[in-house]
Amino acid sequence: MFQTFDAPTRPDAGPPRLAALRAEMARVGVNGFLVPRADAHQGEYVADCDARLAWLTGFTGSAGFCAVLPDRAGLFVDGRYRVQARAQTDALAFDIVPWPDTRLAAWLREAASDDAVIAFDPWLHTVTEIEGLRKDLAGSGITLLEQANLVDAVWPDRPAPPVAAARAQPDALAGRAASAKRADLAAALSEAGHDAAVLTQPDSIAWLLNIRGGDIPRIPIVQAFALLHADGRVDLFTDPAKLNGLAAHLGPEVTVQPAAAFSPALRAQTGTVRLDRDSAPLAVQMDLAQGTATPVAGRDPCLLPKACKTAAELAGADAAHLRDGAAMVEFLCWLDRRTANLPDETLTEIDCVRALEGFRAATGCLRDIAFDTIAGTGPHGAIVHYRVTEGTNRAVAPGDLLLIDSGGQYDDGTTDITRTIAVGDVGSEARAAFTRVLKGMIAVSRARFPDGVAGRDLDALARFPLWLAGQDYDHGTGHGVGSFLSVHEGPQRISRAGAEPLRPGMIVSNEPGYYREDAFGIRIENLVAVEPAPALPGGDPARKMLCLRTLTHVPIDRRALDVGTLDSAETAWLDAYHAETRRRLEGLVSPAARDWLVAATAPLGTGPTRAAPT
Repeated sequence: MFQTFDAPTRPDAGPPRLAALRAEMARVGVNGFLVPRADAHQGEYVADCDARLAWLTGFTGSAGFCAVLPDRAGLFVDGRYRVQARAQTDALAFDIVPWPDTRLAAWLREAASDDAVIAFDPWLHTVTEIEGLRKDLAGSGITLLEQANLVDAVWPDRPAPPVAAARAQPDALAGRAASAKRADLAAALSEAGHDAAVLTQPDSIAWLLNIRGGDIPRIPIVQAFALLHADGRVDLFTDPAKLNGLAAHLGPEVTVQPAAAFSPALRAQTGTVRLDRDSAPLAVQMDLAQGTATPVAGRDPCLLPKACKTAAELAGADAAHLRDGAAMVEFLCWLDRRTANLPDETLTEIDCVRALEGFRAATGCLRDIAFDTIAGTGPHGAIVHYRVTEGTNRAVAPGDLLLIDSGGQYDDGTTDITRTIAVGDVGSEARAAFTRVLKGMIAVSRARFPDGVAGRDLDALARFPLWLAGQDYDHGTGHGVGSFLSVHEGPQRISRAGAEPLRPGMIVSNEPGYYREDAFGIRIENLVAVEPAPALPGGDPARKMLCLRTLTHVPIDRRALDVGTLDSAETAWLDAYHAETRRRLEGLVSPAARDWLVAATAPLGTGPTRAAPT
């Protein structure tokens, strides 16, 4: 369950592996090969056997890809990962390409020969992705070629695929029986004139069948593919051994077949088959095209109902956040005790990770952490998805900002919270930036908006205080969160690209930040649930309004706050948030943590912002 701190890859391993891949490219007669982070399910997190990008380059971030040519290799990463990519890769072997500022097609047009043949594994790229790349390369002379994976051919000790046992997710926690979900989605398929839908995302399949698994660390899914038929039947393709003991739960309308049977089943399909071109591998469309089925583009039918949580799932989220919040308070109390003794006592990033995981485990309900805990102090906080190792482990020092981003997986919900902690006097520049980040987080928390508004419409609320100071951050403001599923769930998000309208029942994060490379990082994150907004006097009764209910209740460290720059509404929000946090948690924590909590949540302007822990 717990995090390890070994270095996941070594930069010096990259050049010989790159040389081996280039030799294989030459052997099969191609001029390039694309190596994405994704697996065949297009998941953000991948099993060890699918971590091809990390094996080749050393880069372990959750997004990116590499384009390998005979004399150049471009590692494409977005703004979250550029610092990390430079640290984890050999600079002479891999060029760090700023993506999406530089598009792959533009880079290939400049770096590859005019008649280059660029190979790719069609199981690792979506239909939309490859069609878009082919369009962008039109007229260049560059050809894209489907090819068996060349990295696998030169990876001598590639791990075996995962075979973790699956388990049932109780209907009481899911809020609906799997049979009811299948019936509803099947009726919608039939109404649309579709005979079946291909499901390639494991969290969709887990949601549909009310099962959970352990094939991917931190994400409780079963790696599988499925065909949902318009009569409610499901063909499930995975290792049958994972599902031992679940026959009664799945029922007779769910047929389990080995994963190797998926391609033949696609080729044997007839009628109209829905395919989500944004998430399905190109290989799925290629297999369907070999038979008599008519593929039609359409969204994964599980996507939206999975995102709009049931009443039971929302109640579970509340319970999980209450439990998790109490564990966080115990940790923050412990942290204040430890930092009070600096520099006489040493406290490291790994110490913080282990302590926090211990407090979560002490709840007795933790299934796993939701992702590897991010504990970055000082300049490490500026690495957005920093993962501490024994080699990078930094001691916390007076004057540091310590960024802790973490979460838990519980049977009743998934949590994700970030707090940035001031260790002593962090200076006026850091306090000003912290206050701007908090202002943005409060603005999103207070938002009321008409039905139909999308996440992109709220994104600027979080950034506006930073923009006024000429600052910004290179990640979205919020991502969707599953119900004991993926901590990153679509289609909802709060970002410039967040086009999906926000709907009641959706859970999203609210996490603006600011990062000063080689100095400090700041992020403050709560999870919020979308719900109908209460009517206001004078409001238009015919206009449906929505709001965001905060799920996360943990004190926000006011020692890094420039209180005088908050307006009255922001001060009132923070005081009310802290009062509610105290009310919810004070009966769930130890006496020492309760004393800490009371001091940490005292109203602004009533004395010291934080009493020393006892």
